[in-house]
Amino acid sequence: MSKIIITCAITGSIHTPTMSDALPYRPQDIADQAVAAAEAGAAILHLHARDPETGHPSSDPAHFMAFLPDIKARTDAIVNLTTGGSAIMTLDQRLAAPLQAEPEMCSLNMGSMNFALYPMAARYQTWKFDWEKPFLENSDDLVFKNTPRDIAGVLTRMGQERGARFEFECYDTGHLTMLRHFVDRGLVQPPIFLQFVLGVLGGMAPSPENLVHMKQLADRYFGDGYQFSILAAGRHQIPLAVMAAGMGGHVRVGLEDSLYIARGELATSNAQQVAKIRSLVEGLGREVATPDEVRAMLRLKGAAHVGF
Repeated sequence: MSKIIITCAITGSIHTPTMSDALPYRPQDIADQAVAAAEAGAAILHLHARDPETGHPSSDPAHFMAFLPDIKARTDAIVNLTTGGSAIMTLDQRLAAPLQAEPEMCSLNMGSMNFALYPMAARYQTWKFDWEKPFLENSDDLVFKNTPRDIAGVLTRMGQERGARFEFECYDTGHLTMLRHFVDRGLVQPPIFLQFVLGVLGGMAPSPENLVHMKQLADRYFGDGYQFSILAAGRHQIPLAVMAAGMGGHVRVGLEDSLYIARGELATSNAQQVAKIRSLVEGLGREVATPDEVRAMLRLKGAAHVGF
């Protein structure tokens, strides 16, 4: 098996500040947690921005630039910027920061889908900020839009024009079919880095059977021209990551995907989750890849060619 890539998703746009005091939303906290996650073994840092006053998901390039140079100065980890942002953002809003920052990697959701967060609203009685509860509750009528035209635009503007490679986020089997379509169109070339996303209400359920099925489909569609990773939401994060590691895949952890370190126990940081999964995958005999090794594996342009 190849060396294993650990990605850490630092803050995301799903969880809200009420849910965990460890969830970073101020620039210094995002930077500090990102650097600590890299020191714990994460080669890729998947990053969103937040309004530093309220913790609300933000697409403002200034909010990204408040932490990106600091992260670059303190670690050689690969910065992977979201192009998904939040389902409440337009495509132009979601792309504003990546177009300016020109990172080595971006995430790219491979289709439109329901993105339902509303069940989480019932778990809390009091809130740190007024926006949190309606943000969650209103997701019962929310569609994340990423049409074929949107996807082609991201591939062109971020990939062909700015040299970014992609973390292709696949929430369902049809997203793999769509990715195959863009391979056939010549807009995607190997090596392909797939992120199987299981556990979001609107996408595939987080089950071992679904992970195996996605891997079988990827084998059929992409042959030996791809690498796969697993992102499992909530309590499924660690079990499915260990399963993927045993299958020769890669893993993603972080407070974007789960706020917990064990059953009923909130994680104290992103680095704590990275350290846990690193210990588990090394116990399986997998060696953790360094950022420069990942750059070679995924043919990235290098940190000297970013815009921050």
